[in-house]
Amino acid sequence: MIGTYITIFIVVVIIATGLFTVKQQTNAIIERFGKYQSIRGAGLQLKIPIFDKVAGRVSLRVQQLDVIVETKTKDDVFVHLKISVQFLIQKGHVYDAFYKLQNPHEQITSFIFDVVRAEVPKMILDDVFEKKEEIAIAIKRDLKEAMLEYGYDIIKALVTDIDPDEKVKIAMNRINAADREKIAAQHEGDAQRILIVERAKAEAESKRLQGKGIADQRREIARGLEESVDVLNRAGINSQEASALIVITQHYDTLQSIGSDTKSNLILLPNNPNAASNMLNDMVTSLVAANKIQEASHEEVNDSKKNKK
Repeated sequence: MIGTYITIFIVVVIIATGLFTVKQQTNAIIERFGKYQSIRGAGLQLKIPIFDKVAGRVSLRVQQLDVIVETKTKDDVFVHLKISVQFLIQKGHVYDAFYKLQNPHEQITSFIFDVVRAEVPKMILDDVFEKKEEIAIAIKRDLKEAMLEYGYDIIKALVTDIDPDEKVKIAMNRINAADREKIAAQHEGDAQRILIVERAKAEAESKRLQGKGIADQRREIARGLEESVDVLNRAGINSQEASALIVITQHYDTLQSIGSDTKSNLILLPNNPNAASNMLNDMVTSLVAANKIQEASHEEVNDSKKNKK
């Protein structure tokens, strides 16, 4: 009985050590005495105990590798680029993926560094930001071509971050702020110029209307004075007396207007009644003298024409 139990125990141990499971989207590599034997898929699998062993497991799911590359641009600016590469192992090339590459992540990283440091130094910093899609396409193209030999398929390559030196970022922000201030100043200057032009147009229109109003006012005053003189002439008052009366009346009207404003600080000199009469006499004398001078000038011109004939 003891021998039977021992035999059963040994069989159970052998079977137990020979059974193993493989997860979904995973392949197990079986080796016998260190030599490749087979590839097992997902599910419950059986291997020969002691002789066979699971050398490794390979995931068939899409994997992502993030790499940060430091390089220099054409305008001598050091930048850090974060590259994300998505890849998977092809089902028919599990053997190549497992045995040809010791460390696939390091291999992919080396290719990424090589491509980035070949592409970015051809560009200035602004172009690196604008052409990051071109950098990603170049990484995917070169990396896909190199890794297919090892059973790896590159799904996508992305440039997820571009980080220049801190001093460069500060300088770029200052340049951007200065450009925006310049544009704002230009818009403000245009607005001020338009405001000045419109204000000048409005002032010119105001002066034109004001001048027209003054001209109309003076024309109406002259017409009123003319009518006043005609009325006084019909009443038997000659033109000089009528003019003196009108001037004196306007003089008193002016004094009354000044006196009606308690806050006025205007002083009219002289302000006696004779001042208006004297001003009128002076005006009449000046007009008479001007007429005589004009008549004498005409006579001299006529005499000169007669002598020439």
